[in-house]
Amino acid sequence: MIRIIVLWALVLAAGAFALEWLQYQYLVRLFSEQIYIAIIAAGFAAGGIWVGWKLTARPAPGPFARNDAALTALGLTGQEMKVLVLLAAGQSNKEIAQTLGLSPNTVKTHIANLFAKLEVARRSQAVNKARELALIP
Repeated sequence: MIRIIVLWALVLAAGAFALEWLQYQYLVRLFSEQIYIAIIAAGFAAGGIWVGWKLTARPAPGPFARNDAALTALGLTGQEMKVLVLLAAGQSNKEIAQTLGLSPNTVKTHIANLFAKLEVARRSQAVNKARELALIP
């Protein structure tokens, strides 16, 4: 009895294999080789994009926490911090003076003090150093 079941199972498996092989042969002739290459390339491209996205995903940064120790060590005043924040926003001396209600000469003095305390020579260096020290976001 088991022999008959195994024999019929093999016959059915061979028939299923033959049908699948015929369907495969039909599909191979139906579509050109370039379509198969394009499908495989699209699959690899999608996989590469997904892997790249997973590998480069970064967690969202937490809220900004000012480095108060560096702030006190440098001896920055509140007004100098306000000037530094506006400096980082890309405002000119005249715009900073208008925003804070100061004279442009006072703003120049604050910026000179910032340069001395941060030990830099340019505005961009001051902003970069302040960001490195976590004084501004």
